[in-house]
Amino acid sequence: MMKLKELLKGIEILESTADPELEITGICCDSRSVREGDLFVAVRGYESDGHRFIQAAAEKGAACVLCESVPACGVPYVRIADTRRAQAVAAAEFYGHPADQMKLVGVTGTNGKTTTTHLIKQMIEQVTGGKVGLIGTIHNMIGSQILPTERTTPDAISLQKLFREMADAGCAYAVMEVSSHALALDRVYGVTFEVGVFTNLTRDHLDFHKTMDEYCRAKALLFAQSRKGVVNLDDAYAQQIIASAGCPVYTYSANTDTADLAARNVRLDHEGVRFCVLTIGRLEKTSLPIPGRFSVYNGLAAIAVAVQLGMDLGTAAQALEKCSGVCGRAEIVPTGRDFSVIIDYAHTPDALENILSTLDDFAKGRVVALVGCGGDRDKTKRPMMGKIAAEMADFVIVTSDNPRTEAPMDIINDILPGLKDSKTPYIVIENRKEAIFWAVQHARPGDIILLAGKGHETYQVIGHEKRHFDEREIVAEALQSR
Repeated sequence: MMKLKELLKGIEILESTADPELEITGICCDSRSVREGDLFVAVRGYESDGHRFIQAAAEKGAACVLCESVPACGVPYVRIADTRRAQAVAAAEFYGHPADQMKLVGVTGTNGKTTTTHLIKQMIEQVTGGKVGLIGTIHNMIGSQILPTERTTPDAISLQKLFREMADAGCAYAVMEVSSHALALDRVYGVTFEVGVFTNLTRDHLDFHKTMDEYCRAKALLFAQSRKGVVNLDDAYAQQIIASAGCPVYTYSANTDTADLAARNVRLDHEGVRFCVLTIGRLEKTSLPIPGRFSVYNGLAAIAVAVQLGMDLGTAAQALEKCSGVCGRAEIVPTGRDFSVIIDYAHTPDALENILSTLDDFAKGRVVALVGCGGDRDKTKRPMMGKIAAEMADFVIVTSDNPRTEAPMDIINDILPGLKDSKTPYIVIENRKEAIFWAVQHARPGDIILLAGKGHETYQVIGHEKRHFDEREIVAEALQSR
């Protein structure tokens, strides 16, 4: 509980009808979750405007509303210029600035965020022996405790609540994925990161950012909030990130020794990657049991963060060797048969190219790629996904992903032009479950079937509804019926 005047400390107030001494019992930006005595923050969102729900919040017992325009109902209000940023400031105040009690690591980039954050968490826990918090796409974690998650980066209020829980549980560190949406929409406004990490930038989210330059500018915002930066020097956008960074930057690379940390003597096989990490005056051997060249980059990023946090390079290299993979990232599904099934979250052209390149390194038979694209998202990448699948796989199954409010066949028809000039055989099966069954039933000895796009997700979004859809379960069903 906190007085309204204390909660809004540091926020410029334009107009108010609320008593500054009013006791606030909670803070909320979702009218459905409002409780008696809450401060309801009306945020103009990307898809909806919270001002439309002020009356609903008042009816549920909101004591006061923080808003940008005067409410039509008679609820006490405080009007300010920017509720999006104000909710971040107020939430930090309400929860006692928990982020200041931990060292935070933020990881941004199109691909590799989830794996890299998990590696960093595991490494810190190995070396310090303490709990580390994690916030990301698959789930949130406090040490070994797993908490569900709705989006890659939570809204500012949920984020501060999570930080409070982590700090109270004894976490001295927290590692989080920081999406471009979160940066552009001020979900991490006011948060200071000990280390900010940039993994890469490839085509994605252009339905939101419109251009790659805007997408890059959103990612670069992380480094205005970081004390130190870690940047993948091999990425085409690295120099733009470095030039705009407001902090010292430490670079890593698998291609050049000019980086502060470089990978050398890289060895790839179906069991993972082995390489040496090189810095001035030091060379250490390490490995990671996750196949693919992208694992070298994820491992380098994690080691670079560890070094920036004060860890010895040799200690960090040894810690990486003990790390494990992440659900839905190059995840091997046991089949007990003479062919393999791999689930991967690849839903961008670059990610699909990476995983198919990895599979090609050790495939004994065909690489069969099952590919779709999400609805209500960047349409321009759809033919690119089809083209990459056709160029790098031996057989392609074009199917549905999360169609959302689009017709699945409309999405598929956007993918197909990418395959039209290819000699690679393909089949269209709109229903994803039927497509997986077909792939398993037609598998040949030595084949690798790649189920691309959904990864860790155990649901399919059709319309506005989430329906249970776990590809591991579907593969098991298909194997039984084979």
